[in-house]
Amino acid sequence: MKTLQPLILTARIAESDKAPFDLLRKTHFPPDRNFLGAHLTMFHRLPGEYTERIVEHLKRVAEAGSSIKAEVSGVRHLGAGVAFTIDSVALQDVRARLKEVFLPWLGPQDMQKWQPHITIQNKVSKDRADRLYQELRATFQPHTIEITGVDLWKYLDGPWQHETSAIFAEDRDAVVSGRHQSERAGVQSHIKE
Repeated sequence: MKTLQPLILTARIAESDKAPFDLLRKTHFPPDRNFLGAHLTMFHRLPGEYTERIVEHLKRVAEAGSSIKAEVSGVRHLGAGVAFTIDSVALQDVRARLKEVFLPWLGPQDMQKWQPHITIQNKVSKDRADRLYQELRATFQPHTIEITGVDLWKYLDGPWQHETSAIFAEDRDAVVSGRHQSERAGVQSHIKE
């Protein structure tokens, strides 16, 4: 579905788990293109015309869920960058349930098989990506991160602005939800990581 008000949905990573990815991204992402912190995109383009309905679905999923343990299972070469692969049956299940209700609105990118990842470098030469990929693979140790909910963002033809959060039931006390800008709101990004 075409939309003039695209929304992006990301998995909400616990801040302590996200910090090392933010540091790697700050170190290795081209500075002139690094306008966002690390993120785990679940849907790239949802229609802002249906924000209220989307938020209702997110709240329902969050009500039924609890925080998810996800494994950072490997290093992935993106061709022009590097990402960490994320594995979680529970997170895949959350996305599958959302995909079912979002289906009429999804474009080709969101219809593809979802391969969760956190990009820490992109839009660089293949040689530069090769070097980082080899460096990270040499020291990589699988580990677990916690997903505490989901975040919905407005894509404003560059900037992302935080729209709302839906926090899994057991994590709700630790977070503010609603229409506001997060610490990263108003910064530039590109819809493709």
